[in-house]
Amino acid sequence: MTLHITRAQFVARDADQFGTAPVSAEPRHDLSALRVDRVARHLVIFMPTPSDLQQLIEDARTNLPDLASVQAVRRVMSINPDSVVAIAQRHKFNAAQPRGEGFVACLMLNADGLTALKDGTLDTAEPPVAMLAGQHERPAGIYVWAVYARRRLAGGVSLVFDRLSSPTYRGVDFYARAATPEGADLLTTLGFTLRNTARGDLYHFGRGPKGDPAPPYDSHKPGGTGISVAVARNLEDLSRVIALRAAVYMGEQACPYEEEFDGNDLSATHLIGYVGDEPAGCLRIRFFADFAKIERLAVRAEFRNTRMAFALVRAGIELARVKGYRRLYGHAQKRLVGFWSRFGFRVFEGAQELVFSDFDYIEMLMEADPHPQAIGLGVDPYVIIRPEGRWHRAGALDRSRSRAVTRPSVDREVAAR
Repeated sequence: MTLHITRAQFVARDADQFGTAPVSAEPRHDLSALRVDRVARHLVIFMPTPSDLQQLIEDARTNLPDLASVQAVRRVMSINPDSVVAIAQRHKFNAAQPRGEGFVACLMLNADGLTALKDGTLDTAEPPVAMLAGQHERPAGIYVWAVYARRRLAGGVSLVFDRLSSPTYRGVDFYARAATPEGADLLTTLGFTLRNTARGDLYHFGRGPKGDPAPPYDSHKPGGTGISVAVARNLEDLSRVIALRAAVYMGEQACPYEEEFDGNDLSATHLIGYVGDEPAGCLRIRFFADFAKIERLAVRAEFRNTRMAFALVRAGIELARVKGYRRLYGHAQKRLVGFWSRFGFRVFEGAQELVFSDFDYIEMLMEADPHPQAIGLGVDPYVIIRPEGRWHRAGALDRSRSRAVTRPSVDREVAAR
């Protein structure tokens, strides 16, 4: 069983270089910050009766022909009744004769079940009961088995996930797959990320304990999963940037070497986007007197079905704002003006059109709000000497202040006189 959501709820998607990820610049209803009282106030959720469950599955099968059998669903519910929750509009709900209009089904997986899910061996059509956690057992993972929530019922998903924040389920990660583009849109809208797994189509939402979140331009942690971004800080990182841009611009767009590597790379800040530990995209930022220029966005072809381009642009905007820049400038390929406009860029009055490297471009500008933690005169001076993009945590020079002042080179020279 997999996710279904109606096409009318989601906007169309850009193609070409940036792939088929949803066009929203960031998750619209991130699970970690859902306001259930707003998105689902006209809905109710409840456990379906046996007859209601059968009717719900029959109704859903029109859109999801690969649904598991009613017998399989009942078997899962016999292990854990929390596995299936019906959704109805409040004004239509009759407690005496409850009738669901949609539903959310989950597999509460034990450790063996989660391992099988990740390695692609779990039979989700006929889940083995030995791989399921009972109602009063803490599962190792929660697999979103199916979502059938058409139109106004989509907000009911948040009610179900809110219910799965009880002590038994709190902090247990969600997993899901999407059989339709609409399902993929729903998952990314809620903050799920695509994992590197045996089948390559498993989405993940981490709910473990978290400290202060890393800024979007410094989110990469070696060994992690999903999409992350880091600032290029050494020659190996710069080699990654060169390889990425050579593949995209020289390999795909036939850009000559001297035009792609234009002499500005050593005077710029570069962001590298990762999927897991694999370099998947990059972005360059150059800083001028009163504006920053966002440029050279590149995403490898095999990762254009992710939100990599969006993550890189958001990270670049945030980094520039933290450095105190409010005016962000760029040259957009004319075919991609719509993409850049979703982040707040606009073709301004008097914008010039230009042609280089065989493509037509136009100037665009974004006027950003001032960042509340923008770095400027008067901040802790140690912040200013930290590595680029790591202003939020102590660096080597912070740690060096614990040593006594010895002025080794100066004192040796004085002693030698």
